[in-house]
Amino acid sequence: MTKRFVPAALAAALLMAGCSFIPTYERPQAPVPQAYATQAAGASADAAPAAAVDWKDYFTDPRLQRLIEAALANNRDLRVAALAIEQARAQFQIQRAAQFPSVGLGASASRSPNSAGKLTNTYSVGGVLSAWELDFWGRLGSLKEQALHQYLATEEARKAVQTSLVANVASGWYALMADEELLDISRRTLATREESVKLTKMRFDVGAASELDYQQALSLTEAARGTLAQQQRQRALDENALALLLGQPLPGDVRASLAGSRLADVPAMGPVPAGLPSDLLARRPDVRQAEQQLMAANANIGAARAAFFPSITLTAQAGTASTELSGLFKSGSWAFTPTVSALLPIFNAGRNQAALESSKAGRDIAVAQYEKAIQSAFREVSDALDSQGALTDQARAQQAQAAADGARYKLSDLRYQNGVASYLDLLDAQRSLFATEQAVVQVRLAQLQNQVTLYKALGGGWTQEPANAPS
Repeated sequence: MTKRFVPAALAAALLMAGCSFIPTYERPQAPVPQAYATQAAGASADAAPAAAVDWKDYFTDPRLQRLIEAALANNRDLRVAALAIEQARAQFQIQRAAQFPSVGLGASASRSPNSAGKLTNTYSVGGVLSAWELDFWGRLGSLKEQALHQYLATEEARKAVQTSLVANVASGWYALMADEELLDISRRTLATREESVKLTKMRFDVGAASELDYQQALSLTEAARGTLAQQQRQRALDENALALLLGQPLPGDVRASLAGSRLADVPAMGPVPAGLPSDLLARRPDVRQAEQQLMAANANIGAARAAFFPSITLTAQAGTASTELSGLFKSGSWAFTPTVSALLPIFNAGRNQAALESSKAGRDIAVAQYEKAIQSAFREVSDALDSQGALTDQARAQQAQAAADGARYKLSDLRYQNGVASYLDLLDAQRSLFATEQAVVQVRLAQLQNQVTLYKALGGGWTQEPANAPS
């Protein structure tokens, strides 16, 4: 091969590098309704979408902000997601490097018989261009495109992990506050019932109350004691779960500040508009991750199609060669040996066809996963929106019931003291008030956690920034 063939081959490679068999990407239709059945309560149409509201602006409690910051710095799942980005970036660089020639310094020595049957030595030293595939059909370009979208998918995966982490820390914090409030109710109730047992015992001893009254008072007291123990266990479990999210124990001052906490005192979270279901495609990191994986699967088809065409590789060596080791660097020993080879697949037992069918099936799977991600996002938003009004009505009813049960308990106690009502009426009123007070706390917790869920479902918890492609 003459020297002037190499520039021509390189020019041809550059001209043909634009050839690609990647199918034209078209975003699948979102398989969800065009609008939600319910809209976010209290959110104005011109309010910023959840994805644009920084979590510090949404969760304004300084203690909760400290916990979220600690979680973002120490949570191991988030750390793994960040390292996965670096791994995907390195994989992209590896795939990108395959498009460029690999040049090294090589030396060789060989002995072979010449035409006269004598053994001849050959020595050479110089630069070596190892088998460089000329990407005429875009196979390497398709693989690079696939690696790029896999990298971008890991970027979105990290955002999704952060969004979930922020929401889980907030929900865990509110659950811990609810535990403290429930413990306070249980302690007060237990103290009241223990006092009731003492009074009933005194009345029983003097014959003013029956043993049935005394045993009923004991039973109710032990029930309250058991509820207190159960809630103490639940509080410990919730604190352990929150510590795992934080990646460290709960700070001592934050833990101490929980004493006497009430969910009614939690700073209000701002309303966010739900927008349209189509907005989730741009806001939800997990949906964007699924789309990047779909685009990666689409690019893989291009690589599988290109495998049906000849693979052309260029190998070259430029340096000095001689039959004598001492003559390697003498004048006239310069040598340049380019080699171009082409391989057209004729028979490989259907491997290329199977690879193409596999890549197409992989794209179909990615389409289904993308559509499921959209449907799951739509359901999460719809569930949170539908729950808003129902939880508001439930909380209002529970508050009214708690007020009625409180008045009933006072009247029952007064009637019992005056001998108008039985002790059974008093115990029933006490039991009902205890259950209602707990229900008020649980409904308030459900309201707060539903607000957190809606913020997360709409893509909040991460201020979206465009991912930078690796260089």
